[in-house]
Amino acid sequence: MLGKVRTAPAAAVVARNPRRVSLIDIYHLLVVANDSHICTPQLFSTYPLAAPRVLRNQFRMTGPRYTPLIASLPSTVPFVGPEVQERALGHPFAARLGANENVFGPSPNAIKAMQDAVPETWMYGDSASHDLRSALAAHHDVHMDNIVIGAGIDGLLGSLVRMTVTTGDTVVTSAGAYPTFNYHVNGFGGELVQVPFKNDMEDPDALINKAAETDAKLVYIANPDNPMGTCHSADVINDMINRVPDGCLLVLDEAYVEFAPEGTAPAMCVDDPRVIRMRTFSKAYGMAGARVGAAIGHKDLIANFAKVRDHFGMSRVSQAGALAALQDQTYLAQTQQNVVKSRDRISRIAHENGLTPITSATNFVTIDCGKSGDFARAVVAEMTTLGIFIRMPFVAPQDRCIRISAGTDADLDLFETALPKALSAARIKCP
Repeated sequence: MLGKVRTAPAAAVVARNPRRVSLIDIYHLLVVANDSHICTPQLFSTYPLAAPRVLRNQFRMTGPRYTPLIASLPSTVPFVGPEVQERALGHPFAARLGANENVFGPSPNAIKAMQDAVPETWMYGDSASHDLRSALAAHHDVHMDNIVIGAGIDGLLGSLVRMTVTTGDTVVTSAGAYPTFNYHVNGFGGELVQVPFKNDMEDPDALINKAAETDAKLVYIANPDNPMGTCHSADVINDMINRVPDGCLLVLDEAYVEFAPEGTAPAMCVDDPRVIRMRTFSKAYGMAGARVGAAIGHKDLIANFAKVRDHFGMSRVSQAGALAALQDQTYLAQTQQNVVKSRDRISRIAHENGLTPITSATNFVTIDCGKSGDFARAVVAEMTTLGIFIRMPFVAPQDRCIRISAGTDADLDLFETALPKALSAARIKCP
């Protein structure tokens, strides 16, 4: 066939214009692979600009032409949401205790502010989120230029990774830490290097050492941590910041810091280009569905977000609600008290069932089931069957645990009733 394909007209085209060689080479490959003579070299020589279109039409090259990176990635998402599970089950969960949402909800002032903003949704939101950034700057005693607003920490992590990571760049995190960060790194071609937890806590020394060893672009730590709920002191985090290798940026995820003991969060030092802090309205402020997060850091780093972020990604309703929530610190204190009460009860229920709760600095309690990951997975599956949505860590040895979000009294009544049943069933499946 190749003898027939390499006709004189095609050779003449190559001789006259070497830039068309690639098209003819593509033609040869396609014809050989498909055993077809639909396209001809004469067509390429007569209509060279139409060749790509001809190839797509004749060889059914329809649909988007994905990058090799996207084509290589698995079709997975970081989390399977509770609504997806409810549709699969055919009924809603009786208690929603798996996503670390704040069941106590947003401030009434935030609800009213969002309701008042609804009639204005015909307008785009303020692309600069000026009022919210101004209030956050005053709250944290920094300048507005040190803050960027985005669609929760998840959206900001996506923008940050896009800014800093390309194919082959190394990023260091903990094995079993927040999977959405890993999702973004994989999506931009970064190479994830993971270090194990130490005593059910992320290991700052191991993270920094591995970042130096691998010339990492980013090193990620959550403080307090998800999924274990543990935290390091501000002194430990400050020491970590001081040891960040040259050319590396520490991503400090503080989504749960409002629930942590005093002395967990280091003082804001936005003049230090080695660290960026992530905060959210999804947890303590009870606004997970509104998708509002903030990144706080050096003004030069923050300015670069403008090159990649969705400038109109924040709705007017979300901005208004977040501003009102921030201004109602009395309600925040009430939520913190509710979470402490709920954590205490979850821990008591765990002890009553022979399990060991891990001391939590978040709005969830991670419970050590004392057996294998298979046993913990069986417990989660049984709880799902009983209508209670919970989750668990993904990576051993932390996968021996289950994770329970703080809930209302009614939620925890259901959890207290269901847990011994789930444990009994799991012991039969995984003795």
